[in-house]
Amino acid sequence: MISESLENKLINLKAYRKDRLLVAQFVLSNPETFPKLLDFCFKTSEEISCKAAWVLEFVFLENPKLLFPYLEEFFKKLPYIEKNQALRTMSKICELLVTWHYKKKEIANEFTFTEADKQILVECCFDWLLKPMKVATKAFAMTTLYYLGTQYNWIHPELKAILESEMPQQSAGYKARAKKTVQKIQLFEVRKAV
Repeated sequence: MISESLENKLINLKAYRKDRLLVAQFVLSNPETFPKLLDFCFKTSEEISCKAAWVLEFVFLENPKLLFPYLEEFFKKLPYIEKNQALRTMSKICELLVTWHYKKKEIANEFTFTEADKQILVECCFDWLLKPMKVATKAFAMTTLYYLGTQYNWIHPELKAILESEMPQQSAGYKARAKKTVQKIQLFEVRKAV
């Protein structure tokens, strides 16, 4: 019954922030609905998937631990998301997970980030950078790849080459994040050489 209520809330959801927050509060108050919310996120051929992703972002930011038991499923289905509205949320979640993992944040002790997850992330992030995506998705992908590149040596040179070749024809937002990422890569390389 509650999952049907969630579906109705998502179907009728408007893009307004306050509306998304209300549905997110519903999920947070009824955590048993979280798996259903995740299922809706991955119904990629349906409009409900974008609305579910909007809600997922707010739920994740408020209580990331709800996602942790479903990370394997999340990463397996991640490559099949194609809509920009949903990808923005998913790429943001990926950026946060990777940042917590590599910055050794305390919350990183509460989830398992497998080699298979990392491999999927690398492939998805490079795809997002190379395909026509919104700037936010590309920006989150840059940061994710930067951190993964601190573990996998081949990522930084590839990432840097893509960013430098794409910067001239991209938006101001893309250029700003790309420059920052290239600077971080260069600084990392200097530190590594010392």
